[in-house]
Parts: sequence; C-alpha cells; structure tokens
Amino acid sequence: MDGIKQFPDVMRGKKIMYVHGFGSSAQTGTVTLIRQMLPNATVVAEDIPLHPAEALDMLEKMAGREQPDLIVGTSMGGMYAEMLHGFDRVLINPAFQIADTMGAHGLTGKQVFQNPRKDGIQQFMVTKTMVREYRDMQERCFQWLHSPLVTDEEKAMERERVWALFGDEDELVDTYDIFMQHYTQGISFHGGHRTNDKIFVHSVLPVVRWIDDRQEKRERPVVYVAIDALRDRLGRQRSSAMKTYGMLLERYNVYVVAPAPDYAAEEVVSVQQWVKEVVNVPAYRHLIFTNRKDLLYGDYLIDTSSANGSNLFVGTRVVLGSDTFKTWEEILTYFDRLGGQ
Repeated sequence: MDGIKQFPDVMRGKKIMYVHGFGSSAQTGTVTLIRQMLPNATVVAEDIPLHPAEALDMLEKMAGREQPDLIVGTSMGGMYAEMLHGFDRVLINPAFQIADTMGAHGLTGKQVFQNPRKDGIQQFMVTKTMVREYRDMQERCFQWLHSPLVTDEEKAMERERVWALFGDEDELVDTYDIFMQHYTQGISFHGGHRTNDKIFVHSVLPVVRWIDDRQEKRERPVVYVAIDALRDRLGRQRSSAMKTYGMLLERYNVYVVAPAPDYAAEEVVSVQQWVKEVVNVPAYRHLIFTNRKDLLYGDYLIDTSSANGSNLFVGTRVVLGSDTFKTWEEILTYFDRLGGQ
C-alpha cells in the first residue's frame, strides 16, 4: 500500500469503528487502508463472532464502550452496522440478505477465513443451523425504524445518520432497493464488492467528509462548476477536469450546475446520467439545474461563458478558456494557491 494518498484533515481526532464482512477479521486490509488514508483518526476493529446473535451482542457492547464518531461496515458488517442505532454509519455493499447470499455463492460447508484472527482459527464450518441463525438475524434489519416505541422524529434523525454505498459491479449482493424502502441516502458507485483504495477515495471518502463536516458544523466555501466546463459539446470529459474536481472536493463544497430545459425532461435525465457516470458519488445531491446563475449564492463559479447570468454571479468567476485560465491545469494551480480560501 505504498504511495496511498493521505487525508489528514478528515475525521481528525475522531474515532472510526470498522465492522468487517463474513469470513474476514479485524486484520482485513480495509482497516489498514482507512488507517493509512485517515492518519489522524483512530480506527478500532475486532474479530466478529461467527454466530450472529453473539456477533450483534459484541458489536453493540463495543459501540457503547468505544462511542465512535463513525461506524463503517462492509458486506455482512454493513448489515450489522445498520442495527447499531444512534451513530453515524456508512454501509458499503451491505449484505442485508446474508443467508441468501451464503446459499447463492457457496458460503456453506467448510470455509477458510480470509484474514488472520486473534484466536488463531483458520477454518470454520457453516451448517444449515448457522444459516438459519443468519436468516433470523437478517429479519431484524430495519425493525427499529418501524417500532411503535420509536418516535417519528427519532426515525427521521436516524435516516439522516445512515448512508449506504452500492457497487454497480457488485458480484455478491444487490440490496439497494431493499435499503431505499427504509432509508433515503443510498448511492451507487463504480466498483465491485470489495473495497480498494480507488473506491475509498472516489466513493467512500466524499461521504465520510460530508459526515465530518456536519458533525463539526463546518461550512466550506462553495464552488459551482458549470457542466459545460466539465465536458465539451460532444459530451466528452475535458482534460484534467475531474483531476481538478477531485482536488476541489478536499477543500470546498462543490456543485455541478446545468441549464434547466423548458420542456424536454429527457435532457434532464441525460445530464443526470452523465454526471452520475463521470462525477459519481461526489455529485449526490450536488447537481443544480438553473437558467439564472446570478441567483446562485456561493464563492466561486467555474464556467465557460457569460450566459444565463454567469457574468452577474456575485462571487469570483473563473472562466475556462480565457486568457487567465486556458486549461483546467491552470484552474487547479489557482485553487491550489488559494489553499481552501
């Protein structure tokens, strides 16, 4: 993992509790990855017992003891993390139907742990009885949200604290529709079931940063980026556009701005699809349709022309293609010198 990019300001001084997937352990590479990328956060993880009732009991006690600022759960760990109410959580490819996943992907019978465990056990057996235990456990998903003992206000607050990410190439689980029946913050990302450094940087980290900002009540300077600055007239991504966009995300609250068509709804869909494909997770709830850029309230506007009120924007305009900013590389240099101001 040499050369992994670090983000020292994200979750600085905070504690992250990681909940691993089925057949894994606290020694998973994802824990190492999070520790390397977020060097100023404390990451805690423990081996999860095989039997689900014991696992949930252990995790509930661990969360109560550690009081993490954020819980991150992957796969089976995402299922358990959903049940750890009262904490901010990020669920990555959550296996809400873990018993069905076991049957469909040969996760029964003799299995080998993917990572070393503290107890030294390397192999384990998944029996029909254990599968039934997991089926009973998966039935407990989302129950808290529908309990008559929980107020509507508490349920609404809980829904704001849970984010879920779903890989569009996940070969093991597909629970987006199930999640969205109960929560509202589900996002598709480019990738498969396992988390790697690319997925973490482009998909997980933006969500973690949003959570961190909310916890700190941090207001970042706002940068609007016109979609015409990101792509040319043929819809092709402009050179270095997303490289600069990624850098901006580290210091600013970034929104994509597109013209609002008068009648053609398919134009809206086309823009949404392009932004979802190219910008992906960082554009979640950060896409604005308007024909009055002068009404946007923010600090910077990156555009290619003065159309739709761009020339009347009250903040600082950065015009791609102008003598000052001929390329996205020059825009990158400009904002890098600003240092987040």
